[in-house]
Order: sequence, then structure tokens, then C-alpha cells
Amino acid sequence: MDNTIVYTQNIFPFSREELVIRLKNALTKSRFEHVLRVEQMAIKLAKLNDVDVELASIGGLVHDYAKQRPDDDFINAIHKYHLDSNLLNYGNAIWHGEVGFLFVQHELGIQNVDVLNAVKHHTVGAKYMSKLEQIVYMADYIEMGRDFPGVDEAREITYKNLELGVAYQTKHTLEYLILNNKNVYPKTIDTYNQWVLNSNLK
Repeated sequence: MDNTIVYTQNIFPFSREELVIRLKNALTKSRFEHVLRVEQMAIKLAKLNDVDVELASIGGLVHDYAKQRPDDDFINAIHKYHLDSNLLNYGNAIWHGEVGFLFVQHELGIQNVDVLNAVKHHTVGAKYMSKLEQIVYMADYIEMGRDFPGVDEAREITYKNLELGVAYQTKHTLEYLILNNKNVYPKTIDTYNQWVLNSNLK
């Protein structure tokens, strides 16, 4: 594992080691190990796509910072920050990204908009995603601990073409939700229409 990254840009106002400690205290062991793997995959994808590795490291580490918060924290934040009330019809799977970025901003002191958007959009995507947002979206999906039908194909596609990887994940996630009669967050449809319909995905 590459732990040699030294944070120099003041994106997170302390060291990587301090950020890792904060995450270890906020997450279960398995979730903490997941974010470390996502960080490493994000760094790999950043190098392949000429994206700043410090941004990728931080985005990968903090994407699930809010994953294990109680529901009341999210509900209170939705009201406090006057977010779309439709969010109240969903749960942690949507909240930890769409609302959780606010905890990253206010509790970890991260103000970088690209990192915050990467956290916000890492689960459902968005019509427009920067390279960093795409990287965190995909790193979460294909990190080394993931084992599901199609993950090897997803990795192969993503290593060659990041945007096509985004299309692959979006299509397969929507298929999963439909096949299992799951509630589909509207932004997932927007992501599909933008990334899958405009792609060369077969």
C-alpha cells in the first residue's frame, strides 16, 4: 500500500496520517479498510488520467466518512441546510453521499469543491462529473475488495477509458435496482441519460 503521499496543498488542513486517524475513529473496521482500498484505487486511476493524486487520495478516503452516522444526523442536516425534501424519502445509501459531503466540509474542514462533489456524487453520480468525481465514483465500485459478477470487466474498461467505466457502473447499478424492485433516486436516471446514452458501451 502506498502511504508515502504527503499532503502539501492544504485541501485537508492536516496530514494524511491525521485524516486516516479521523476516519478510523468514525468507521467500523471493515468500512475503514474499504476506504483505504478506495484511496489506493483512486490514486491508480488518477495516475492513469493525469489527475492530482493528493485530491484522489483525499476523495477516496473521505467518500464514506458519513456512512455510519445515525439517520437523525442526516434528517437534521436536510432541514438545517434546506436540502431537497425528497431526500427524506430515501435512506443512508443515498444520504451518506448526497448529504454526507456536508459533514466532510464542516467537520473535516475540507472546502475543495471538487472533493466535496466527489463525495456527494460517489453513489448516484451526476449529469456532469469532473475527472476526480468520476475517479471516486469508479474507485468505490472496483476497489480490490469488490467481488461481484462483472467487476473484472468493469476494472478492465475503467483502466482503458474512465468515462466508459462510469457508463458501465451506471447501467449495471440501474439494472440491479430495477431487477430488485428498489427505489431509484431521480439523479440516477439523470446520470444514466447523460453517461450511458451518450457512450459507446455495448
